Amino acid sequence: FNPDLGLINMDQLPKIAKKVRKEIIDLCYQTKSPHIGSCFSMVELLVFLYFKHLNVSATRSMNKNRDRFILSKGHACLALYIVLAYKGFIPKSDLKNYCANGGYLKHHPDRDVARGIEVTSGSLGHGLSLGVGMALAAKKDGQKHKVYVLLSDGELNEGSVWEAIMFASHHKLDNLVAIVDYNKMQALGFTKDTINLDPLAQRWGSFGWDAKEVEGHNFYEISKVFGSMTFDTDRPTVIIAHTIKGKGVSFMENNILWHYRSPDDEEYKTIMKELGC
Repeated sequence: FNPDLGLINMDQLPKIAKKVRKEIIDLCYQTKSPHIGSCFSMVELLVFLYFKHLNVSATRSMNKNRDRFILSKGHACLALYIVLAYKGFIPKSDLKNYCANGGYLKHHPDRDVARGIEVTSGSLGHGLSLGVGMALAAKKDGQKHKVYVLLSDGELNEGSVWEAIMFASHHKLDNLVAIVDYNKMQALGFTKDTINLDPLAQRWGSFGWDAKEVEGHNFYEISKVFGSMTFDTDRPTVIIAHTIKGKGVSFMENNILWHYRSPDDEEYKTIMKELGC
């Protein structure tokens, strides 16, 4: 029921991604908000999902047959808000009220299905468990929609994630797709220095998942890996997306400061120049 999926061709997606990054910077600059790096690493993933893959529609946002998308890494919700606005779920004029008194667009998303937000998230580690529950319910009810969960790599430190991974495999939830934004950094540094996750695909695979890897900023590679899913393997799927925290701005890339900082006046000008805006 989503007629929009065929309206945008692949060559347009990088332009949309650039606009999303500009909007992220503008709003973080205006509101002095953090988590730019976390937003930037998943921009291409979100743009591809909403413009080319998910069966969702702003005009039928409550349709029971819609795909469910869960942003488990809720601290990066600004990128999701902007993509939802571009797709008509949220009025673009409401973006200016991001993190403003009386506004509904907060630093972490609150459930608002009519606006495309399926769950309240932000306390890392529970998004996949929610997705597993949705996928299991869909199976039991004979529903055909799919459930997608976008996780950060840092939250894979949480035991609840691995409980959900085991549970999903045991129940053969082949209607469930986990996407790991594997930028290899978390709040205080590199993931390998906190808890080494490698070899990550093999670890998920050993728990019974169909594990795939992709370069998470290449739309053609992303399209190829999503197109390879058959949803009839009796196994859930995980896509390990190799990304760069702060992707798109040279001094933000792989720099943990941009998990926390918003740009000052000079940095803002430099960022806009690098983004070609």
